[in-house]
Amino acid sequence: MNAFEFLAPNRPEKPRHYGITMVLDKGLGLKNAEDLMEISGNYVDFLKFGWGTVTIHNKSIVKEKVEMYHSYGVDAYPGGTLFELAYVKNKIPEYFEEAKDLGFKVLEISDGSINLPQEERLKYISEAKNNGFKVISEVGKKDPHEDMKLTLEDRVNLIEKDLNAGADHVLIEARESGQNIGIFDKNGNVKECEVDYLLNNLPSEKLIWEAPQKNQQVYFILKIGSKVNLGNIPPEEITSLETMRRGLRGDTLGKVNL
Repeated sequence: MNAFEFLAPNRPEKPRHYGITMVLDKGLGLKNAEDLMEISGNYVDFLKFGWGTVTIHNKSIVKEKVEMYHSYGVDAYPGGTLFELAYVKNKIPEYFEEAKDLGFKVLEISDGSINLPQEERLKYISEAKNNGFKVISEVGKKDPHEDMKLTLEDRVNLIEKDLNAGADHVLIEARESGQNIGIFDKNGNVKECEVDYLLNNLPSEKLIWEAPQKNQQVYFILKIGSKVNLGNIPPEEITSLETMRRGLRGDTLGKVNL
């Protein structure tokens, strides 16, 4: 039982199909990660080992961390940049095999830093599903100049095709900074017309909005409600985000659609 539990609105228990929180692990030590899960694990659904961080950490420690996260009902997965590197090096089969050996049950398929033909992207989504993985795809480019070339129609088309190929969720790219990419301007403010367009043309429960900044998280909670799926949340912000989802913080108190 939590302290003052009688004052906190309930949220769906895990496994959740909406109201998902994806956290970015940029290299937490095992003990720190376990402490984090002990106090906040109930509020995390996915945990991404950022970009290629797992390649420079001891394999046994990575495996132990993945197992620990799973013990708290958190699906850990390697960042999409690692998939992109495997593609460039023509090592996708080896990548799938190593991911299974490390205990990952989810993979991210993306092309944020590379040119990946759409038919190959869809093929790898299907292959990952056939290999028993959940799939989170990502739409958007990490280079702002390249990302600007994607129209809203392009993004909707890509997301629809990813979902039809078997992707369980699709990340809306915003990088770790949440600035000057996709739906955010150079100051990190939301481009509301673009968000509205995506919401009007896509199933909201399948989208995970990368929203690393507090003002972005507040915006989506007030717009969509506590059921909104949010990603790239810093580990130290898990509790803050959960209180905002439940209307336990001034930003959302009395304003949240639970």
